[in-house]
Amino acid sequence: MDSPPGLVVVKFLREKVCRVHGISGYRASVFVLTYLSYTGYHLSRKPISVVKNVLHQNCSSLTPPVGVNDSNWCNWAPFDGSDGPALLGTLDSAFLFAYGIAMFFSGFVAERVNLRYFLSLGMILSGIFIYLFGIAHSYGIHSLWYFIIIQALGGIVQTSGWPGVVTCMGNWFGKGKRGLIMGAWNSHTSMGNILGSLIAGAFVETDWGLSFYVPALIMGVLGLLLFLFLVTDPSHVGSVSPNVPTSNPPILTRRGGYQSLLSRSSEISYDEVSSETDSEFLIGKEDGPSVHRDGSPILAINNDPPSEAIGFVGALKIPGVIEFSLSLFFSKLVSYTFLYWLPLYIASSSTMGAAASADLSTLFDIGGILGGIVAGIVSDYTGRSATTCAVMLTSAIPMLFVYQAYGSSTLAISIVLLVIVGALVNGPYSLITTAVSAELGTHHSLKRNSKALATVTAIIDGTGSIGAAVGPLLAGLVSSSGWNNVFYMLMGADLLALMLLVRLSILEFKRQTQENRIHTI
Repeated sequence: MDSPPGLVVVKFLREKVCRVHGISGYRASVFVLTYLSYTGYHLSRKPISVVKNVLHQNCSSLTPPVGVNDSNWCNWAPFDGSDGPALLGTLDSAFLFAYGIAMFFSGFVAERVNLRYFLSLGMILSGIFIYLFGIAHSYGIHSLWYFIIIQALGGIVQTSGWPGVVTCMGNWFGKGKRGLIMGAWNSHTSMGNILGSLIAGAFVETDWGLSFYVPALIMGVLGLLLFLFLVTDPSHVGSVSPNVPTSNPPILTRRGGYQSLLSRSSEISYDEVSSETDSEFLIGKEDGPSVHRDGSPILAINNDPPSEAIGFVGALKIPGVIEFSLSLFFSKLVSYTFLYWLPLYIASSSTMGAAASADLSTLFDIGGILGGIVAGIVSDYTGRSATTCAVMLTSAIPMLFVYQAYGSSTLAISIVLLVIVGALVNGPYSLITTAVSAELGTHHSLKRNSKALATVTAIIDGTGSIGAAVGPLLAGLVSSSGWNNVFYMLMGADLLALMLLVRLSILEFKRQTQENRIHTI
């Protein structure tokens, strides 16, 4: 058993401050800590998109210092030439390609090591590489290879985040309302982008090195918090995993015997089982032996799922993994192109400065929060994740055209369109990377193997991250021929993401039709 050093504090807050007993208090702590963790990861990725506005800008529109005749005096070499946007796109790709490739390996590692150490070390190392990027300003570093190497190494260590936090959430939260819970939880992505934009924007026009120093410090502090307080698995505090298998697990009856869940329902939820066993059958300390109401001890049931980690090929055989992975490739391509290029696009298509453009770009992420929650609620209500994603992708395509055509006409129109586009673009991305990944990672075809979640998550997000690397790179190259072409590229990517979900959407429709027929009989 691996209990964090600060577990006594978690227990105190759970029982004395929040007055919550049972598994709910630990769930709350895991939700908050993993939320803060991935907020930090995304917060630390955002500064580069904000700082681009001062690494390469139009110096002729500014007043140079006395005695300076250089036409590129305000830029930062090596990004001061006409190829500056392409070089900045190379930095994005260095981070994202390294991130995407390393993600495939990170899932395997996450399933075989202590998740608390894995996440904490990853966050601290991420903070170090963010700091090293910032010192380029303080020490006057102008080597392109320095920036590329720092970005690539930063991308590798940041792969510790997603498999780690999703696995922790999957360990603690069952299938009941998973879409809603994961949708709300996944707002950390947009929240991190918003805070990252605001923090970087506060320093970008005075000392852009601080735009990296502050996120680096935040990452280090959050890494320490996770090491001290994160309970990665219910078994570490003597609780039951929410992923109770539905094949034929025994449960306690009111008379102290056992009955099969199949005698009640093959689709019984964890929440139903846990609440019944907690309130009707089990009395005593949560971390100690349980007893019947008459005081006689309850014998422990050794019904743990297999502990062998799943292989790469085995994970690909899970129905839906390939389609959702490839769909995420194109969905994330669109989302990350906005992540890395939206502030620069706003600045180039309006009269706003670097700081104002960074602030306005946060509206896209606010829309992303709303989109993720709505997608989760709809998925829970309908039971059709692929269809939910397909509908949002279908709506996103014309809205991208509308934003490109009218987004810079007035500030009010820009605000409204950014929120709508953010919701439609990030909704499918959010649902696939959270609830869908968790669902596939605990698929019934795994025969109760509970160690597949990190691998499945890594495959889906790793494939998506390759798309995230391709998008900003293409945007850097295509933007030189006009931003219109960038938006056409994004609309095409959303169309491909939609097409990859057509088969799964049809299967969902057929399944639901069959279920409705059964219920009417």
